Amino acid sequence: MKKLTAEFYNRPEVLTIAKELLGKIIVTRFDGVLTTARIVETEAYRGVVDKASHAYGGRRTQRTEVMFGAAGKAYVYLCYGIHFLFNIVTNEAEIPEAVLIRGAEPLEGIPEMLKRTGKAKADFTLTRGPGNVSKALGIDKIHTGYSLFSKDFYLAEDGYVPEKVVATPRIGVDYAGADALLPYRFIVEGNRYVSGKRIV
Repeated sequence: MKKLTAEFYNRPEVLTIAKELLGKIIVTRFDGVLTTARIVETEAYRGVVDKASHAYGGRRTQRTEVMFGAAGKAYVYLCYGIHFLFNIVTNEAEIPEAVLIRGAEPLEGIPEMLKRTGKAKADFTLTRGPGNVSKALGIDKIHTGYSLFSKDFYLAEDGYVPEKVVATPRIGVDYAGADALLPYRFIVEGNRYVSGKRIV
C-alpha cells in the first residue's frame, strides 16, 4: 500500500476528492493493534458556501478550527452525543472544506473491530454508517486535528478502483434546505457496507 500524500488532500475541489477517496484504505495502528478498512461511502462539505457544513457562512468555533487548517488532518466530532464522526480536511488553509467517511469495508483486524463495537459477529453493520466506521477503527475525539501522515493513522491506496460510483444527496442534512438536495454523497454501487437506503 502507498500512503496518500498532502497533494491528494490539498486540492480545490472537495467533490473530486470525496469521489476519489472511494476505494482508499483507512489504516489505524492504535496501541499496536492494526485495523484497516476500504472506504465505500463519502460525503463532501464545501465550507462557507454549504449550508450543511459546520463552517457555513464562515462560522469558526473551537470545534471547527481544525477545518480552517492544513489539508490532511482529521476532523472528528461527537454527533447526537453518541457517535464520533471522522472527516478529512481538504483544500488549503483558511478554506474549511472536508469529507465525511460514511461507510467502509473491513479488511484487517476484524476481531479487534468486534471488541470495539461490542458486536458478536462481523455482519454488514460493523462498519456501515459513520459512527460505526469510527468505533471499529478506534477513532474518537482525541484524534481531531491528528495528521493523516502519521505512522499510526493514515489513508493509503493499493491500486483498487471501484467499478461503479454513484452520486446522491447527503444523509441527515435536511436543515440545509436546498443544499440538502445537492449530489455530494458518493457511494460504491452495490456495496453492502454503504449506509442508508441501499441502491443496487
